[in-house]
Amino acid sequence: MTEPSPPTDHARYVQDMFGRIAARYDLMNRLMTFGQDRRWRRFVVQQAHLPPGGWLLDIATGTGDIALEARRQVPTARVIAADFTLPMMQVGRRRAGASAIAWQAADTLRLPYADGVFDAVVSGYLFRNVSDIPAALREQVRVLKPGGRLVTLDTTPPPGGPLRPLIQFHLRVVIPMLGRLVSGQADAYRYLPESTLGFKSAEELAGLMRAAGLVEVGFRRFMFGTMAVHWGTRPAVAVPES
Repeated sequence: MTEPSPPTDHARYVQDMFGRIAARYDLMNRLMTFGQDRRWRRFVVQQAHLPPGGWLLDIATGTGDIALEARRQVPTARVIAADFTLPMMQVGRRRAGASAIAWQAADTLRLPYADGVFDAVVSGYLFRNVSDIPAALREQVRVLKPGGRLVTLDTTPPPGGPLRPLIQFHLRVVIPMLGRLVSGQADAYRYLPESTLGFKSAEELAGLMRAAGLVEVGFRRFMFGTMAVHWGTRPAVAVPES
């Protein structure tokens, strides 16, 4: 296993922010998404195509929603839930079913795992919070087995159209207000909507996944186009560079 890298200023900010909102993180997710986030996470695990007894890494696991869902769908799966924000994982480890999961500290930009060990690598709301998306993708592809699946759930900027002003109002006004009332952390819930509006489009993230060497890349949008689940496969045979 490699030693963890010293966090950058951006990483420290993200680490501190998620640490402060850990206790109410799950409740806020339910409120912000009107409870739809559970359905999206189920879809993430379905797209992982995890075989019985397969190895799954849920990186940036937070409180373990996707990791726990993987164990529900594939009870024999061997699941590692990893994050660099320890307070989030401390909340997750108190949840029902958490003892069946291995909880580990890990930096997504320098994963402490050997090459080609996981049948699937999944994540939720990871890429909009990292400083180097291509590097994070390369690390996830590196630890996948040939033929393994990478699946990620993340926000995507709202599309144009008549609903865009309402979506922006929800992101910029309603969510920070909820964050202040529910968690007492309005600043964190200003950062999260702004990171959504400034994030890659679904098409751009798909392009970065292809550039990282994934094939059969696809995505599906949810919630008026503001959420997307992306998936891709590490080639079973190395593709020669042109």
